[in-house]
Amino acid sequence: MARRARSREAAARRKARARRGRLPARWPRSSPPGTKAAQAHGPRVIPLTAARRRTIERRRLSGVSQEAAAPATLDFHLGAAVACARAGARVIIEYWGKRSNYAIQEKGRNDFVTIVDRRAEEAIVGLIRERFPDHAIMAEESSPSGGPGGFRWYIDPLDGTTNFIHGYPLFGVSVALADPQGMRAAAVYDPLRDEMFTATRGGGAFLNGKPIRVSPAEKLSQALLVTGFPFRSLDRLDQYLATFRSFILGSSGIRRDGSAALDLAYVACGRYDGFWEMSLSPWDVAAGSLLVREAGGTVSDFQGREGYLESGDIIAASLNVHPAMLRIVRESVRRT
Repeated sequence: MARRARSREAAARRKARARRGRLPARWPRSSPPGTKAAQAHGPRVIPLTAARRRTIERRRLSGVSQEAAAPATLDFHLGAAVACARAGARVIIEYWGKRSNYAIQEKGRNDFVTIVDRRAEEAIVGLIRERFPDHAIMAEESSPSGGPGGFRWYIDPLDGTTNFIHGYPLFGVSVALADPQGMRAAAVYDPLRDEMFTATRGGGAFLNGKPIRVSPAEKLSQALLVTGFPFRSLDRLDQYLATFRSFILGSSGIRRDGSAALDLAYVACGRYDGFWEMSLSPWDVAAGSLLVREAGGTVSDFQGREGYLESGDIIAASLNVHPAMLRIVRESVRRT
């Protein structure tokens, strides 16, 4: 009798232990790392089914908050763009604050290049050549290369070289990939602040993995704008000053940071409401233009068309602010 009682007690203890180790019928929300719940059950995993993908896309297009809607898996091309941006940034940080350790050359009027630009570009191009040998590359510090695959990379290894040389802490790495349908993937990385801005066509825009949207500013008078001076094309200075004067009178403020890629990234995440600049290069704006569009903004040239990569003239803004900016730029350029 005593043996049977002890056996029943042992069986009861085993069942109790099994119940304690069993997952609850209703899975709880993910707990912060390090808590007992997180240690017991691990992170919550939700399969990204086709239906859920459609729901995420509807929320993104409607502007509904989607804190948990970040992609479950990283796009293959975007992953390569992010890896390239980080590779370039590692080179840049090695030289940051060490101006006496490298020579500075002037490619043109107010247009500088250093060994930092070149080595960062070499690191990025090396990765692309290794992973995508048939892709074309257009980079700031080297001649364009062709490829039969219809894919082209746009690389600015150090956007904001003048800032970098002078120790002004605002510069970044810009990497974008285009396919025959347009911009496919983009990454703009600020290594000093560890801010990685990413976007894929149709997949939304993100800052360090969290969805971003352009600002909700309703009109130009409420807008904080950012611009860049046409220092390479001083023959257009009168046109630019006309637009500058109009925007000073019509907006709530203007900033000039010296990095077009980060200016566009800041428009995408709502820090600025609009951006305009003249005579830029394709690698200056390729990645940032996709960021703004995927964040719900509008990007065009000074004619309201798609030719900003060819002309170098760009306006990027939230949906409400862009029409007013385009009208002012057209009128100002026509008058000069």
